[in-house]
Amino acid sequence: MPIIGSIIKRAIELRSLSDKENFKSFDGCKAQQAVLKKLLRKAQFTHFGEAYQFSEILRSDNVYAEFKKNVPVHDYNTIFKKWWYRSLNGEPYITWPGKVKHFALSSGTSEASSKYIPVTNEMLKSIQRTSVRQLLSLAQYNFPPEFFEKGKGILMLGGSTHLQFNGTYYEGDLSGITTGNIPFWFQVFYKPGRRISKERDWSVKLDEIVRNAPNWDIGVIVGVPAWLQILLERIVEKYQLKTIHDIWPNLSIYVHGGVSLAPYVKGFERLLARPLTYMETYLASEGFIAYQKRPHVNSMQLSLDTGLFFEFVPFNESNFKYDGNLVKNPTAITLQDVEEDKEYALLISSNAGAWRYLIGDTIKFTSKKLNEIRITGRTKHYLSLCGEHLSQENMNRAVEMMSSNLNIEIREFTVAGIKHGSMFAHKWFLGTDDNLDPDVARDMIDANLKILNDDYRVERIAAIKEVIVEVLPSKVFYQWLKENGKEGAQIKFPRVIKAKQIEDWEAFIKNFKKANP
Repeated sequence: MPIIGSIIKRAIELRSLSDKENFKSFDGCKAQQAVLKKLLRKAQFTHFGEAYQFSEILRSDNVYAEFKKNVPVHDYNTIFKKWWYRSLNGEPYITWPGKVKHFALSSGTSEASSKYIPVTNEMLKSIQRTSVRQLLSLAQYNFPPEFFEKGKGILMLGGSTHLQFNGTYYEGDLSGITTGNIPFWFQVFYKPGRRISKERDWSVKLDEIVRNAPNWDIGVIVGVPAWLQILLERIVEKYQLKTIHDIWPNLSIYVHGGVSLAPYVKGFERLLARPLTYMETYLASEGFIAYQKRPHVNSMQLSLDTGLFFEFVPFNESNFKYDGNLVKNPTAITLQDVEEDKEYALLISSNAGAWRYLIGDTIKFTSKKLNEIRITGRTKHYLSLCGEHLSQENMNRAVEMMSSNLNIEIREFTVAGIKHGSMFAHKWFLGTDDNLDPDVARDMIDANLKILNDDYRVERIAAIKEVIVEVLPSKVFYQWLKENGKEGAQIKFPRVIKAKQIEDWEAFIKNFKKANP
């Protein structure tokens, strides 16, 4: 039995046991109250804190009630245009004490231009703290001591650590910012290493990782499913392997996040000699929100005491318009009042100067007792032309059921709601490299959605007069992302396309077919 591996494993188990004991007495609601008060105290003398009377809120008998009464809900446009642009211009003490030195570029999947999200030193420390907690959760996965030996690499497919300096601040992908600030003790495990991680050209970075793959002993891979699958396929092809385990025999864990893994599982399984342990994370540009703490569950535990205060807006027509934007005064509740299996949009206030900020994700609580959630989609990746209330969770599940029944892999998909005569239609674009009859796909997706969603079933009779499916090579989706400047570590293809984006997408498909008859 390897001595070093045994020591590391035992240390993780002892620390995890201590965390379990602490969790028994942990009160998530009290922790959130403490976080809110700490955030308000810290920011009370900022321009934002003075404008919204944080000092007065702190003197109130009911801090949250006054906070909600005084501070409006923000989306990116409202908080950036009024506040964050000043931080971007170098002004200190705008929404958080001091000067913001880093901004995470979040290009998103439904926005035309990049968003600039402030990243503070306090936020980076919170991310490190939550990352360590997820590392400690490995004690529950019963890995052998050999897994914990020094030398097992952790391949993180992230953005460039060579950040762009713009006179007053550095900008880049959050994964690049956090990787550039990883603790010294982690450097021995981290791949692809400092040199390759600085590379800004995404294609060159992938080439470099493929070239160096035989030199590494990788035990853990981290990244967005689509790009990691592409990377592993390239390695297998380059070195004429049967599976990725031929070159990385100790590969055991895949840490994923940002998008549902379900559509990619079949593709991953074809690249493996044995199953991986999947661990989900919820690391957004605004902070490390949640992580999977227990094996064999489809849920993540919220990080309730690391500088993030959460509010939950019921995701319904009372709070959201058709385009996914908030109404003027949405209903927001705290952790204490949430209910399991109801869909909520997430608001956060953070130690990076976000205040009642809509991050755009929707979630459901799977266990209120354990403070566990799962991501169900995006507020703007939601289709309801006539009351069908089709969520991203519905779409993912319908495609997953179809691909499982047909034993094929759907690597990407997107859906558009379109006019059809005087009524409506849903048009699906499916990306696959397997043979797939569009008519078969249409009938199966339609049938699956009728089972998954009662509103959809009703509207298919009344208003949704047609379901259309177009089958495309998967590379079409990735080429479209590249041509639109959205190629990179954290970029995902939108599951719903709307407005002018539909026209641009269909024009791109038309040109692709002309060039590839």
